[in-house]
Amino acid sequence: MSAGTYTPRPGAAPLGRMIAAQAALETRMLLRNGEQLLLTVVIPTLLLVLFSTVDIVDTGKGAAVDFLTPGVLALAVLSTAFTGQAIATGFERRYGVLKRLGASPLPRWALMAAKTVSVLVTEVLQIVLLTVIALALGWSPHGNPLAVALLLVLGTAACSGLGLLMAGTLKAEATLAAANLVFLLLLVGGGVLVPLDRFPGGVRAVLELLPLSALSDGLRSVLQHGSGTPWGDLGILAVWSVLGLGAAARFFRWE
Repeated sequence: MSAGTYTPRPGAAPLGRMIAAQAALETRMLLRNGEQLLLTVVIPTLLLVLFSTVDIVDTGKGAAVDFLTPGVLALAVLSTAFTGQAIATGFERRYGVLKRLGASPLPRWALMAAKTVSVLVTEVLQIVLLTVIALALGWSPHGNPLAVALLLVLGTAACSGLGLLMAGTLKAEATLAAANLVFLLLLVGGGVLVPLDRFPGGVRAVLELLPLSALSDGLRSVLQHGSGTPWGDLGILAVWSVLGLGAAARFFRWE
């Protein structure tokens, strides 16, 4: 055996390897959590099936599933990137998990990147499942898949940044309450189930600036109406992404 085989090599692993390892761990933890699966998979699926098959909300002309599917896809992004991530990260912070990670060579921004990658992996599984169900219900999607992918990525970045900002600045219990409250409010006022044109003009103008509204409206314009790239909605999501991730990187507390 050659000399030096067992010589220690202290030092941090390459940054890319650290992010990939942390992202894999985050994904496994998320998929093993029953409460997270309820929020990210069961609720969007039930909403899609229920409101597509039962005439509860007036979604305008055309099949209800064509209106609802883009909104439910946007809700899936919100449930995973914002609500689920905020709650999980908030309690990791409370139990000292993040404090221990803070003592590791993993930079703060790299932890956020790993969590965002984990969210993207989970969302791929969500979107595949919801797409299969929607197609079985008679959904007829249109538009450019690249525009859809860009909307989903920017929507994920915006929601992830806001979720991490909340988890890194509030107490765990406050994060739990606030994240669930935001989820419920946006379920009604984010263009998911109820068209935004049902709201008064002033209220609608404010709601259209929210990230979930921009995401659901952009997805709907492409998938339902076959429109081109919705630059206005992408612009809103880009602004929220920069503000959310920037604020999270600046104010996130490890303990």
